[in-house]
Amino acid sequence: METQKVSLSLGRWSLWLLLLGLVLSSASAQALSYREAVLHAVDRINERSSEANLYRLLELDPPPPKDDENPNVPKPVSFRVKETVCPRTSQQSPEQCDFKENGLVKQCVGTVTLDTVKGKMNITCEELQSVGRFKRFRKKLRKHLRKIGPIIAPLLHFG
Repeated sequence: METQKVSLSLGRWSLWLLLLGLVLSSASAQALSYREAVLHAVDRINERSSEANLYRLLELDPPPPKDDENPNVPKPVSFRVKETVCPRTSQQSPEQCDFKENGLVKQCVGTVTLDTVKGKMNITCEELQSVGRFKRFRKKLRKHLRKIGPIIAPLLHFG
């Protein structure tokens, strides 16, 4: 009789521990990684964009030091996105799209939370000078300087 009581008691404790483990694992499953939260932010940027093509994550700055593990506390983020060849109206994931040659690059900063249910973000993006466009500008500038250089050179020499 005594063994049955102990067995029932152990069975209840095992059940409680199992339930507690399930609750804790489901709570931790609701937290996104830093990268996943940024990818969600990129999706939102694309949803709200009025531009022709989708943007894709180009570069992600390192996450902040882990001083707070709470997924509801906003974490600072900084990343760059680049225009892809996929039209915004396509149902394609940006990660499946190739970057557009000389596509626009944007620097994005703000905060995200890692909670999948109540995930919040506050992100702003500013257009950066595209490297390809800058190269073309420099080539054109050099070309024009070569043309006008012989004309200007005598004017610049004093005496």
